[in-house]
Amino acid sequence: MIRKAAIVSISGLTLTKKEIIIIKKEKPWGIILFKRNILSENQLSHLIKSIKKIMNDSKYPILIDEEGGKVSRFSNFLDNTLYSQKFFGDIYNLDKNIGTKLYRSYINSLSKILTRVGININTSPVLDLIKKKAHKVIGSRSYSTNPSTVNTLGKLCVKFYKKNKIATVIKHIPGHGGANSDSHFVLPKVNDTLQSLKKNDFKCFKNTFSLFAMTAHVLYTKIDKKNNATHSSIILKKIIRKEIGYNGILISDDISMKALKHNVVANAHIAINAGCNLVLYCAGKTTELKKLLNEMPYIDKFTMKKTSEFYRFLS
Repeated sequence: MIRKAAIVSISGLTLTKKEIIIIKKEKPWGIILFKRNILSENQLSHLIKSIKKIMNDSKYPILIDEEGGKVSRFSNFLDNTLYSQKFFGDIYNLDKNIGTKLYRSYINSLSKILTRVGININTSPVLDLIKKKAHKVIGSRSYSTNPSTVNTLGKLCVKFYKKNKIATVIKHIPGHGGANSDSHFVLPKVNDTLQSLKKNDFKCFKNTFSLFAMTAHVLYTKIDKKNNATHSSIILKKIIRKEIGYNGILISDDISMKALKHNVVANAHIAINAGCNLVLYCAGKTTELKKLLNEMPYIDKFTMKKTSEFYRFLS
């Protein structure tokens, strides 16, 4: 499989001529869609069909960031604002049986829409831990302040989506919950000890068996003082791969976010060299898109093997 090691985004509701040329030539691993790309269910379905036709691949990876709550890309045709992860976490804590049934029903319903339009990967669940003194960027996007609850509901989320042939992306590994700022704007720091992180944040991600995971643009000062997780071989290889034991495809968070200090091409190369399998580019700027894909390497053997597993999963 010849694919560039990048998941990219596009500018609008339809592919431009320039985007068609770039995607055909450079063959990005996948495409992620945002609210700017979505007007209605019918329009979205047509857009995805056009992407898959260009790639000549009915199973081509199409991603969406539909967490529910305050992160919903479907808001032009679906009101998903009530159903944050904390909404389900709170119900689960009151009654595990009712909470599980309700969450299954929600994911089954959402999966029908995802399948109808042609999306096969949802960048969910958020397995970051709610922490009292941390920045509110995670907040209700998380299930709970309890690591066991987060881990249990994360496993259920992955399981329910899998039954619907939708792959998941657990995030933001190894844990964004304790961050002191929003990585969209500045580089957050987590000053917790390694022992505390193992007991709490890392526990949320263990044994979730998601095909994909997304890294955190966070500086864990007690583990690697110089590099944020996305750019840290120590965190990617020693913590995520060994300590947490994650063995799927590692995707960087958005390389155009301001937490990273270089341009998108440099950010991408550093992430790949540190141990990310794919980089994520969300800005949708055609000039950047072309430059990035031109500079990106093709996926390695590990990513190729895991991509084949994903395709078999869709069958």
